Amino acid sequence: MSDKIAQEEINTVLWKACDTFRGAVDASEYKNYILVMLFVKYVSDVWQEHYQTLKEKYSDDEAMILRRLKRERFVLPPECRFIDLYEQRNASNIGEVINIALEQIEETNKQKLAGVFRNIDFNSEANLGQTKDRNSRLKHLLEDFNDSRLDLRSSRIGNLDVIGNAYEFLIAKFAAGAGKKAGEFYTPAEVSELIAELINPQAGERICDPTCGSGSLLIKCGNQLLKQGKKDFALYGQEITGATWALAKMNMFLHGMDNARIEWGDTIRSPKLIEDDTTMKFEVVVANPPFSLDKWGHGTAENDPFKRFHRGVPPRSKGDYAFISHMIETTTQDSGRVGVVVPHGVLFRASSEGKIRQQLIEENLLDAVIGLPSNLFYGTGIPAAVLVFRRDKSDNSVMFIDASREYQDNKNQNKLRQSDIDKIVSTYQARESLDKYAYLASFEEIQENDFNLNIPRYVDTFEEESEIDINGVQMDIKQLEGELVAVKQEMAGYLEELGYVA
Repeated sequence: MSDKIAQEEINTVLWKACDTFRGAVDASEYKNYILVMLFVKYVSDVWQEHYQTLKEKYSDDEAMILRRLKRERFVLPPECRFIDLYEQRNASNIGEVINIALEQIEETNKQKLAGVFRNIDFNSEANLGQTKDRNSRLKHLLEDFNDSRLDLRSSRIGNLDVIGNAYEFLIAKFAAGAGKKAGEFYTPAEVSELIAELINPQAGERICDPTCGSGSLLIKCGNQLLKQGKKDFALYGQEITGATWALAKMNMFLHGMDNARIEWGDTIRSPKLIEDDTTMKFEVVVANPPFSLDKWGHGTAENDPFKRFHRGVPPRSKGDYAFISHMIETTTQDSGRVGVVVPHGVLFRASSEGKIRQQLIEENLLDAVIGLPSNLFYGTGIPAAVLVFRRDKSDNSVMFIDASREYQDNKNQNKLRQSDIDKIVSTYQARESLDKYAYLASFEEIQENDFNLNIPRYVDTFEEESEIDINGVQMDIKQLEGELVAVKQEMAGYLEELGYVA
């Protein structure tokens, strides 16, 4: 069976399993139960597969088999396999049974899974309903995952990408149904791909996302290197929401990036990626932070122990430049690059934001401003931009790209096509102006614009309207008026025949 067929089968079965919760539980909540069960099913199938292989090799030497199994990526304790849970699907305390199994899996794999399941409660009345309804839903969930097509042994799915892709498929589906909450845990795959290609991670580099959500942007950066056969890189992230942090940890594991360090906490108020009493430094920092976050930590920013806001403290009600400042201050001095998604207000708002923006430009850190189409992101229809900062710039120019008009127009959500991504990346790399699409602006031009980065100031997308033929339009109007008179006369004749007289 090819990977493609396995992928489609797995995706179909998984999405059908969501019917157990759909309509009864909010998508932003039930995603946790589906994704955790997918994780348990995967580790169970792989563990059982390895056990059978070793059993054939070492016959009945159970002690030897267990010693060998402990060398695997993870260890599955007794009675914690998916099949063990499935066989207890009719238990009156099935939610508690699943919780206990998760605790044991976490305890046995502390180094990689510590705390991952602490925010997931399969016995939650608030999320899953009262006992009878909860038991029924969990029974159906276990039965759905017992589908023969959801066989996740390595020998069947072909490679790890299939299960990782299935996980990403589900997260994207949940984001589509989660409304405004979707932005808290998911960046569209195409936007993540764009940023990864723009930043171009290299072997040996440390890559960080300080607002990592479920980790898709980090994984895209890692995949940029894996596609080149390079495994020498390190991934780091921090996420403020506990349940989303858990999703990121599982996402990394299912993509084979077990050694990624993902911390749980508030990046602005309490950065967790610390080294030698200061923030860690990374060659690559990427993020899709929350847009214009209110109450981001303004009160403590002025006395920040890590001096991240030395260019100025952003306004209390808009934290965009707080995240930008953090990202820049955590890059390596000579080779650091930043790719960040921002709302357009970041480009032109004045006051404290204007002062920070001006200083970043004067320090020659800003490398590119890229306008994206509207309605790309879940939970908001507003257009966004990508800012690229670099510490290794060879000149003081800034590349402006207006990519807002080139996209796939979908019914509910617009999407960047691969051709759109390729055009943005190639234009950015070429650093040459392109009529009605891109402009390479000098420092002096930006200075003349009072450091306002609003893209239309630099990229002229004005299209002249074609000249209207007034005489031709008048002739068309006369022709239509004549046709209308004829139709009215014809209708009057029909009505007269039917006995209707005006």
